[in-house]
Amino acid sequence: MTRALRKRTGRLAVMVSVAIAIALPCAALAEGQFDKIRAKIAAFVGDKMEKLGGSRIIYKVDSDGLRESVVTDLRDDVYKILHDGHIAFSDLAIRDGGVDVKIADAKGRDLLARKLAAAAEGVPSRAVSVTDGGDNAVRLAPTDAASKARLAELVGDSIAMIEQRLKDADFKLVSAVPDGPDRIRIFLPGVTDPERITTIFARRVKISLRQVDVSMLPELAQSGKPPEGTEVLLGFKDKRPYLVAKESALDGEDVSNAAPSFAPGTKDPVVSFRFNGRGTRRFAHLTEENIGKPIAIALDDTVISAPVIREPITGGSVQISGNFTLEEANSVAMQLRAGSLPGHLTLVEQQVIQPGVKP
Repeated sequence: MTRALRKRTGRLAVMVSVAIAIALPCAALAEGQFDKIRAKIAAFVGDKMEKLGGSRIIYKVDSDGLRESVVTDLRDDVYKILHDGHIAFSDLAIRDGGVDVKIADAKGRDLLARKLAAAAEGVPSRAVSVTDGGDNAVRLAPTDAASKARLAELVGDSIAMIEQRLKDADFKLVSAVPDGPDRIRIFLPGVTDPERITTIFARRVKISLRQVDVSMLPELAQSGKPPEGTEVLLGFKDKRPYLVAKESALDGEDVSNAAPSFAPGTKDPVVSFRFNGRGTRRFAHLTEENIGKPIAIALDDTVISAPVIREPITGGSVQISGNFTLEEANSVAMQLRAGSLPGHLTLVEQQVIQPGVKP
């Protein structure tokens, strides 16, 4: 990087800090207003960054994959409500972007509608329309407003994932902003090989939950021959070996969200994540069948944590610790979210912008 570019980059970093400081007093604003202010600041900073010259890349999020994921989650939610409420039903199926089900009991239909409405209270992205199809049939589908909100959430989650993965790859200054309802514009000042960036996102993070094999010491398996159907993976921080099943009991498609947080009591940084309906059922069964045994939670081929299951976990929420720093907890959470994002990012455009040239 040239001295002139370093000076301009330094000034831009100060400008970003000032912009954030100006935005902070607006925290009392309504969430939607604050998001608009933040988006305007990000767009302003992004435009200024492009004057430095560098690589501009545009991705499209998978809106079709999102719709499929949302409807699948809705079907799972409907099943759980009916199952837990001991409500008889039949013909539960996904059709034409929604969920159809037959419920003979009118009280059961009313209970389902109330439960779905309660779950969506204060969460616009979960709003569901419920239509009486006659002959005990009920039609459920995300509202148009909910679909737009989910798409905005996906774009926001994708931007957060992009920023974290580029930070992990040692790119310090990045602009990633929405570019329309389903696109993301990324700009990296001073970077003249955009292919180097797109390679980072060409590979999707693999999330897996593996049963730990205790029939052999992992050190012996590492130096010898592990039992059939197992392999040795190393730990995230301590690099200790773990002997785990090759087959994953759950994967990224079972995870709905992840975020860094703090453990109650100790206040140590941890990673919290939540399963979707299918994942909740599968994880509940997994923990019921493995009480007293460790389960390895892995990202790609690295074990993040291997907690011992003390009791069945049926609520669908999990907290993992691993002697994380806050930055490490955030990185792990973002990788979990990256692995659980519906669909994938599609490359739309990549180009090198010369300094001072208006894009």
